Parts: sequence; C-alpha cells; structure tokens
Amino acid sequence: MKKLISAVTLVLLISGFCGSAFAIDSLTCWFPPGWKNKADKARTIAKALSEETGIKIRPRIAKSYPEILKAFSTNQPNLVYAGSFVQAIIKARGLGTPLVQNINGKDLYCGVLVYPKGEDPVAILANYPDKIAYAIGASSGESSAKAATNGKAAIGVANHSVTCAAVKAGKAKAGVVKNWWWEANRHKFPELAMYKLPGISINKNPDNVLTASNAVPVEIQKKIAAAAQARKEAFDAPKMVPFDVSRLDFPLKLMAKGKIDPMTYSW
Repeated sequence: MKKLISAVTLVLLISGFCGSAFAIDSLTCWFPPGWKNKADKARTIAKALSEETGIKIRPRIAKSYPEILKAFSTNQPNLVYAGSFVQAIIKARGLGTPLVQNINGKDLYCGVLVYPKGEDPVAILANYPDKIAYAIGASSGESSAKAATNGKAAIGVANHSVTCAAVKAGKAKAGVVKNWWWEANRHKFPELAMYKLPGISINKNPDNVLTASNAVPVEIQKKIAAAAQARKEAFDAPKMVPFDVSRLDFPLKLMAKGKIDPMTYSW
C-alpha cells in the first residue's frame, strides 16, 4: 500500500511539473524599430493573439535589433514579428523557431541597385565597390550590397530613403534598396535608375515572419501559430501560413557571400 501511495504521489508530482512547464501566463511580442510609427498595429496584433490563446501578450517596439536578440537569448518567453535579416540571425544562432508568415504578395523580396541615370551600374560596382550605400541590418540593403561587392560596400545608413538621398547627393556612387520599396518610391528620385543584380536581385528574402524564442514551449508555439492564422486580419494578411524554414537559406547565403557572420554580427 505504501508503495502504491508513493507511486501515485510521484505520478502526481511529475504531472504537476509538466503542467507548470507548459504554463505561460504572459510573454512579449517584439516588433522592429521601424514600427515606431505603427504602435497601434502592434497593439492590434498582440491583442488578437492574446484573445485567441488566453495568454497575455505584450507588444513592444524595439529600440534596436540587438534588444530583440538579447531578449531571445534569455529564459523568458518572447515572440518577434520581423523580416529576413534578424530571422536569419535567429536561425543561425539557434535562438528560436519560426511559426507563421504573412502571405500578401510581397512576402518575398530582394535588393536592387539604384544609381544615377546615364551611368553604367556594372562599371560602378567594379570600380567603386566601397562607395555603395545600403540600409544597415537589412537583407535588401546590407546583405545584398555586400554580396554584390564581395563584402566591400561600406556606406551604411539608416534606411532606404537615406540610401537614395546619398546617391542623389553624390555621397555614394550607388545604393541597394528593397525592390518593393523602390516600386513605391521611385517617383521621389527621378534622377536615379534601377539595376537588378545578377544572382542577388531574386525575390527569396522572406518578410513578416512570426517567430518564438526557445523559452516558449512547443505546445504554446502551436497555440500561437493557430491564433495568428485564425486572426489573420490583425496582421492585414490575406493569409497566414506555417513558415517554411528553408526560406531563410537565401538570406543566409547572401550574408555568407557578403562576408557577414550572423553569429557575431552587431548593428
């Protein structure tokens, strides 16, 4: 009888431990620094996920990408909704698991070269590889620019607008920007032309991916993924689908070609 009681007690203790291991009352959902003007959208996403999962999910817009990576390196549960550059680093460092992606027709993107009209983009790349501007910490900027110049591109700036402004002002010989961004903003820079970089300007960089840190138990990850798919409207998504992790292979290849080490990279 004593052995039976002990066995039952042990089972109950183990069950209680497992239950607590999978219990999460709250977690933080991070958004990139570029979302500083989209706080309402961040709150909408977090609220929808909270309602579907029953978990309190706090939205937080990062001041910098290292802040996100630092959070993902802790034993606290975190999510991040971001593009391929930071997602590639998270994959390389083994910090989390991609869950779902917003499929909106622009879910894959690339970097394209912008340069002064009338000039030769191939000659610019050959003669001035260090004079290429790019957005720091972006697959469509830094990774693509460095991949196109064997790691020599050296004019890092805040965003694609600054990249184009640098080329327009002659501070850079050319720049690399996101293809979808260029389509929407090319009218602002009539002095510039666009060139597709061979082997680089291919729409293979995934955008808008929701990833969970390693501190989020698998069962909770499944609940969050299902919640995102059920509440796709919160993401302004025609559909949210399970993320194909092989989509991060191309961004990582760009990094390797551009001599960017995702294990040690810092903004």
